[in-house]
Amino acid sequence: MDTILSAYADEAGAGPKYRKVAEAIRRCIGAGTLETGDRLPPVRDLAWALKITPGTVARAYGLLTDEGTATGEVGRGTFVAARQRPAAPEREWPVPQVAPAEDTDRVALFGPSVPDMGQVALIHDALARLADRPHHNLLNYPSRTGYAPARAAVVRWLSGAALGPLEHEDLVLCHGGQSGVSLVMQTVLSGARPVVLVEELSYPGFRRAADLMRAEVVAVPMDAQGLVPEALDEIAVKHGAQLLCTSAEVHNPTGIVTPTSRREAIAEVARRRGLHVLEDDCYRLGPQAGPAYRALLPDTGWYVNSLSKGLTPALRVGFAVAPRDQAAGLRRSAEHGFFGLARPLADLVEDLLSRSETRRIMAAVRSEYGRYIRAAVNALGGFDVTWRPEIPFLWLKLPAGWRAASFVQAAEARGVQLRTAEDFAARDGFAPHAVRIAVNAQVPLEQFETAMGRLRALLDEPPERIAV
Repeated sequence: MDTILSAYADEAGAGPKYRKVAEAIRRCIGAGTLETGDRLPPVRDLAWALKITPGTVARAYGLLTDEGTATGEVGRGTFVAARQRPAAPEREWPVPQVAPAEDTDRVALFGPSVPDMGQVALIHDALARLADRPHHNLLNYPSRTGYAPARAAVVRWLSGAALGPLEHEDLVLCHGGQSGVSLVMQTVLSGARPVVLVEELSYPGFRRAADLMRAEVVAVPMDAQGLVPEALDEIAVKHGAQLLCTSAEVHNPTGIVTPTSRREAIAEVARRRGLHVLEDDCYRLGPQAGPAYRALLPDTGWYVNSLSKGLTPALRVGFAVAPRDQAAGLRRSAEHGFFGLARPLADLVEDLLSRSETRRIMAAVRSEYGRYIRAAVNALGGFDVTWRPEIPFLWLKLPAGWRAASFVQAAEARGVQLRTAEDFAARDGFAPHAVRIAVNAQVPLEQFETAMGRLRALLDEPPERIAV
């Protein structure tokens, strides 16, 4: 017990006492003064020694048990759990050469295609490592306790984001970002015809998820900084909206970043009108530009992210994070809908997000996207194009003489496939004459540059007449 008392005394700063107790025990385990199988002090004894309540110590033990650091045995007490299998030694993963597509005259730029910067070999290795996991993991339904280590890995992964206080109990693992959006809607929306607000140009998945919930979707006007707070206020009251879906860090499709002052104004509207706010942060690959709505709205701010854009969309892994007081409802939506991720997939998430190589590979993916973005800007920079080197798409406002549908049709005739602004607009909404150009980093850079040259040639020679 003395080693725990000493470690607890060294825990400085503000924060819940139960977390300090848990961290003190973790430090003792890391230092080797507590070893596998050692019995932790009885709750009342440790509480008396630390001059805190037994409930605080019990909560700390529960946290350690949930994350797999400790294990409780009925009638015997709480023990240091077997150490997690040591991580594989850090290594460099091979980056294969990008092979030209079979049809080099056609380049699909509908959506971003992630380059392989070593993640395929990393995932293969992680899958092999799953064979070492306990066999009973493959015989039982998912459980909240069993998935605690994977959720804890996600919390560490998200530690650099301004999300407000976050514990692993506040999030659920889901099947990609779209699944997370649907889970939040299932948790928040009520009534026969709830109303969901979106930006006037927005990720189509918001509308699709709302359709499944039989919700009405209403668009909110935007300006160069994102949603217009005054319009949001008026529309939220008029329609009795329950949920706003938005992307403040990387707006899809325009690439707008909403500054902190605008986020605060939007949060104030949401607070005043009792509006939940769901932030989709799946496209952010670099540092955060401002606080998430979950930090600004502790009671009604929701957050969704995934591994799809920075690592691979093939795994279909995402994270939905609830406000602290709404976590039980989010878990219930997941458990009632699909019980939870398949256990091997949850274990794979834990493995990947616990390895430093994963962050290094994702940084390389971001850098590779940047090479393609620079090639696009070199070709199209003379036009009205919005871009950032860490975002895997560009937003191109077409010059006079072009309409979006005609431009996309002409581009496809030259082997380049794009998406128009209409794909991101409400069914009855206005869409500008603009296109989104996604980065396909799975084709050689030279092939991508050729595609950009074709688009440049079209932009330089708009049709003489525009069909009405």
